[in-house]
Amino acid sequence: MKSTDKAMPSEPQFKYYLQHKKNLLSKNSNIWSLPLPMNRKKSQKADGISVTYGDYFYAIRSFLEKDEFKSITSAISQQLNQNIKPEEIKEIRIYLEKHGEFYHPARIETYINRSRILFVLNVAISNTGKNYIKKEFEILNKLNNEFSFSFIPKVYSQGKIGIKNKDFEISMFLGEWFEGFNEFHISQNKHKQDKTDSSIKIVVWDHEKGNFFLSPDETLELYSRVAMILTCYYNAETFEQIFPWHHAAGDFVIKLQNNNMELKLITVRQYASMFRHTSGTEKNNKDSTVYFMLEGMLVFFLNLSIRNRLDRLDGVGEIVWSDNIAVEGTLKGFLKGLSKISSKNLIPDALATDFINYISCFTKTDLLELCNSIVNTYNPMAPEISVIRQNLKNHVDILFSTIKNL
Repeated sequence: MKSTDKAMPSEPQFKYYLQHKKNLLSKNSNIWSLPLPMNRKKSQKADGISVTYGDYFYAIRSFLEKDEFKSITSAISQQLNQNIKPEEIKEIRIYLEKHGEFYHPARIETYINRSRILFVLNVAISNTGKNYIKKEFEILNKLNNEFSFSFIPKVYSQGKIGIKNKDFEISMFLGEWFEGFNEFHISQNKHKQDKTDSSIKIVVWDHEKGNFFLSPDETLELYSRVAMILTCYYNAETFEQIFPWHHAAGDFVIKLQNNNMELKLITVRQYASMFRHTSGTEKNNKDSTVYFMLEGMLVFFLNLSIRNRLDRLDGVGEIVWSDNIAVEGTLKGFLKGLSKISSKNLIPDALATDFINYISCFTKTDLLELCNSIVNTYNPMAPEISVIRQNLKNHVDILFSTIKNL
């Protein structure tokens, strides 16, 4: 007699790894029961919370399995532009990528029909991280809907998972993984060739081919692309911008292939206006509107020119100030960004030209006063304040000369 029972659909096999390591982890691995470092400085508790590596991997698995693998199958279906069922996923590999200030991102590798499809799963454990993650999911969604640029990750789903035998939840969201992109930071140039060679350079953390320094031309291009990306998402009418962002936190990632550079911004913590909204009378006056837009763009640009020069040495060391090449790069990228948003009718065509004329009217003293006013709005306890203040005059000198050479 034939059985009428239907065979249960097979579920994906899960495998666990540390970043770029080939050794498979299991509950028998030494590291499995060890506490997860809560940030880049490797402290093992935040808000009194202690989570093991095993807790972390099982929580991610629970998130992906939830509602019959709904989140991951939906994300794969969107990427492949076809309807995918859970049983078509043969294997899911979870790689713990790093211990960030707010998140512990995992790279999710899914294997289906001989294809490998990648995602990022951002995991927030600390209270601060959990406060950021829900807001960030919403902001990324908003920006991807409002702008046609592809410099930030698409997002697919979010949720919370309770840690087994522990009385708290961790938050997660599934997003687009930028394959082949790497973190970069200012580093000491220990092999300085001659007097013209810089004592600091940008090092790219390439885990596949090995770390390498950028050339001066590549460094100029990198700072230009950072400025261009942030300008593309600037709203000249509402003064909304992506801020805060930090090179020290690895917010931007780079891909260099065949002398072609790409940059992506992998996190957006906040998108808000720099100023309070102008009154209705001011908005209805065309000249006033243009003036306020130019004023807002100037503040945005000057702030960008300062922040683009800050990093931590090798991502975790002391606060460092970049070479002067960053100033030229920032101005180039800002103007390129204005050109892009102008071509998409996000700002009036003439505004980019008007801005060059506008900023050219400012004296060096004017620019220094404005930059000081901007720095005065920063958190006075922030560790970068002293570094900014000791470099600000020289920064404005370089900036003024660069503007005059337009």
